[in-house]
Amino acid sequence: MSSNDIIVSLDIGTSKVRAIIGEINNGTFNIIGVGSADSEGIRKGAIVDVDQTVQSIRGAVEHAERMVGIQITEVYVGISGSHIGLQSSRGVVTVSNEDREIGEDDIERVTKAAEVVALPPEREIIDVVAKQFVVDGLEGIQDPRGMIGSRLEVEATIVTGAKTAIHNLLRCVEKADLKVKELVLISLGAGQLALTKDEKTMRTALIDIGAGQATISVFESGHLTAVSTIPVGGEYVTNDIAYGLRTVTDQAEKVKLKYGCAMMADAAADVVFKVNRIGSTIEKEYTQEDLAAIIEPRVQEIFQLIHQEIQRMGYPDIPGGYVLSGGTVAMPGVLQVAQSELSASVRLAVPDYIGVRDPAFTSGIGILYSVIRKNRGRGNAAPGKKPVNRPKSNPAPETTQKTGFLEKLKNMFSEFI
Repeated sequence: MSSNDIIVSLDIGTSKVRAIIGEINNGTFNIIGVGSADSEGIRKGAIVDVDQTVQSIRGAVEHAERMVGIQITEVYVGISGSHIGLQSSRGVVTVSNEDREIGEDDIERVTKAAEVVALPPEREIIDVVAKQFVVDGLEGIQDPRGMIGSRLEVEATIVTGAKTAIHNLLRCVEKADLKVKELVLISLGAGQLALTKDEKTMRTALIDIGAGQATISVFESGHLTAVSTIPVGGEYVTNDIAYGLRTVTDQAEKVKLKYGCAMMADAAADVVFKVNRIGSTIEKEYTQEDLAAIIEPRVQEIFQLIHQEIQRMGYPDIPGGYVLSGGTVAMPGVLQVAQSELSASVRLAVPDYIGVRDPAFTSGIGILYSVIRKNRGRGNAAPGKKPVNRPKSNPAPETTQKTGFLEKLKNMFSEFI
């Protein structure tokens, strides 16, 4: 297997760091390896300890390397958090080619023109996402390559972030002896992967509930229009369990994953478990109903806060409904609680790839999907890498040589015909 055919995403979350290896195949990819490690040094999605974060990254990458048997040197890193901002921009250039055919260099120049925006000194551009191109006044063009025109415009969304958060993230990855190929906005990648074309058009909210934060991404008219983050997630549920059962946090997390249920109506009274209480060596027995009585109010509160935040963002109505992703939403009963609290259609986003069919992997796979999709239009499988099934070098002389040889044979035998 050639390293040119492989891309790797790195999803650094509050509870887990995940490295996902994708093998490129005809413009798409297959998941061939997944590595994960417990996240240390991350609180509510922000890096608070560089050395611990570096160790977590190394652990996830080494796990993925052992699974596939390759060495990972380059990664596409997902970024999210409350510091992420979106703003609209417009770029205009004159087509440079003499025949007025729009080429890749024109796309790059108009994208660079859109990047010329006033930013505070503490912020930095992460990405420029084209919403549409305009060629000589003709709007609604998604890919102008090969078209004829003299004036090229782009309407774009500028993704910005706090310099401190960006450079701390890059620093951690580089200290783990990895090269960052590109930063990818997780909201954008996960939305492209998880939402259907109709959902992105109608206005749909993608809710990614991780351990330390919930990220709300609103898609409308086919594009990401707003992003917001609130500091609530699965850790709050774990802390409630630890407090309610009088046990340590690690024990509470294990109990949540094994017996957790977000609806008391679905909990079973005959499912029992034991936990060690703090300050005692005696185990105490609880039922799944006892656990659900702790979990359900907190999950209800999380979705109430999400609903309030969406209202604050200026979206009183979400006609496309809600799509849930993240490790927290995999708990039984969460979907039903969300439907009740949000009073709308709600479904789970589950990646359709073998070995990663879990909402927790939506972000990591979304990064890979975004990279492939972004570079498909450029004719490359991945930036800086040769595409699969690449043609042999110097095909034209080879064809000429074969043709010339056939012509010589015809001339030789023509004397005997």
